[in-house]
Formats: sequence, C-alpha cells, structure tokens
Amino acid sequence: MMANHRVIISIGSNIDPEKNVKRALQRLEQIVEVRRKSTFTYTKPLVFKDQPEFLNGVVLVETSWDKEELDQQLKVIEKETGRIRTLNKNGPRTIDLDIIIFDGKVVDNDYYEREFLRQFVKEIT
Repeated sequence: MMANHRVIISIGSNIDPEKNVKRALQRLEQIVEVRRKSTFTYTKPLVFKDQPEFLNGVVLVETSWDKEELDQQLKVIEKETGRIRTLNKNGPRTIDLDIIIFDGKVVDNDYYEREFLRQFVKEIT
C-alpha cells in the first residue's frame, strides 16, 4: 500500500480571490484527500505593498504523492487558474499554492516569516 503523506498547503490570491480560492479548493479536492481547512482571511501584502490584500488560508491534505510530485500538481492547478509567473514573485496573482509542512516537517520559510500562516496551521492541527 502507498504511504499517505500528511501535508499542509497554503492557498492565497489577490486577483478575484473569492472565485480563485474556491476554484483551487475544488481542484485540490479532486486530486488529494482534503482533511481540514482553516478559516480564510484577508491579509496585507508583505513585500510588494502596492497591490490588493490577499485572501489566505491553509488546508491539511493526505496524498500518496511525494513532495516533488505534489508540487508539480500544485503548479498545474496554478496554471489552470490563470497564474502567470512574473519577475515580481511578490506581485499580484490569481492563485498561489505552496507546500508549507510535509509529514510534520516545515519545508517553506514563509511559515516562520508569516504569523498568519502559523495561526492557520495551529487552527487545523
């Protein structure tokens, strides 16, 4: 039997955020087992400040994919949702999906740099 990995994925958007977060959640539910969802709240942009607020939250999922395979699937969902990667990686985006914690190990430094992420994780763990 395939090992099930427990993963926390952050979800954020500031271009038509309500629609794009909902769409990303629906797509995630088609490819992984979504176990829990945090509340989703608006947060101010941190690095590039001249843009709308982000709608952010996290989900706890289970999957048999390893970290690299899951990351590739998240990039597919981002592309389907209209994500265009620009030179300004902190600029506005339709959707941003990042693996934050994989099997209990923090794998994205944003976890340490963003208080709201730690709060979301605490809420669902």
